[in-house]
Amino acid sequence: MASKIRPIGDRVVVRPAQKEEVTRSGIVIPDTAKEKPQEGTVVAVGTGKLNDKGERSPMEVKEGDRVLFAKYGGTEFTVEGDEVLVLRESDILAVLTDEK
Repeated sequence: MASKIRPIGDRVVVRPAQKEEVTRSGIVIPDTAKEKPQEGTVVAVGTGKLNDKGERSPMEVKEGDRVLFAKYGGTEFTVEGDEVLVLRESDILAVLTDEK
């Protein structure tokens, strides 16, 4: 799927993490009551933002990174049945690591 969409500049394509649809007690949560996910996996990265000298700034995230992003940042798209979010690198708040 990542080959079907190539972000430009400092944009990043993220596949939002799926949220639990049933609570621990078995209550099903309807789509209208679900919160927008703020975590996802980077599936494609742009070439970087141009600085004042006309040089590309390197991107801080890479494909495969798990990230936290701004709640209402980016634009949602559906590509081959997958829901993805295209956002600016500045809308990414943190990279999640497995380190303790």
